[in-house]
Amino acid sequence: MKLKQSPTLILIDCQEGFNDWSCWGGNRNNSSLEQNLQGLLELWRTNQWPVVHIVHHSQDPNSILRRDKSSGGIWPELTPKADEPVMVKRENSAFIGTELEVYLRRNNAKNLVLAGLTTNHCVSTTTRMAGNMGYDVQLVGDACATFDRIGPNGVTYDAQLIHEVCLSDLHGEFCQVVGISELDIKLGHIGTGTGVS
Repeated sequence: MKLKQSPTLILIDCQEGFNDWSCWGGNRNNSSLEQNLQGLLELWRTNQWPVVHIVHHSQDPNSILRRDKSSGGIWPELTPKADEPVMVKRENSAFIGTELEVYLRRNNAKNLVLAGLTTNHCVSTTTRMAGNMGYDVQLVGDACATFDRIGPNGVTYDAQLIHEVCLSDLHGEFCQVVGISELDIKLGHIGTGTGVS
């Protein structure tokens, strides 16, 4: 089903600290993440659709995602423009402790497109809340990524497996999981610019 309204792009935790894979599990899936995120952002800016950047600033003194560390900053290639809100969260959900819901309601936003890191943590939590709050959510699976995880049984689970299982849990329940190419088709009829490259 095609979207009927200009969608709001929400980029979640696209921060320098996630470049240090050793802090998050040692292996990340989706080598096309950065390219796909840049493509999404370019599409939104070309069409002058709303963009919101979410950043996580931990209160843990040992975290690399702190406001007072360069690793807490947004990736340079996704640097927000002056008219793109940057909202700081300290929990997994972008809706907790931020002005995100107020912003979306004020702008009558009903269609959300989500992307970012990590698939099974902040992206998942935000997607679940957005779905429960009644938003029409499109989650761009190939513009998300995660890392290997060690389970309580001591087994290391591959990042790609975690990513795919997480998307499977979300799809059809809290959102529609789409790929870049599928999203491009959904958005094509309301855009004025080119599609995602």
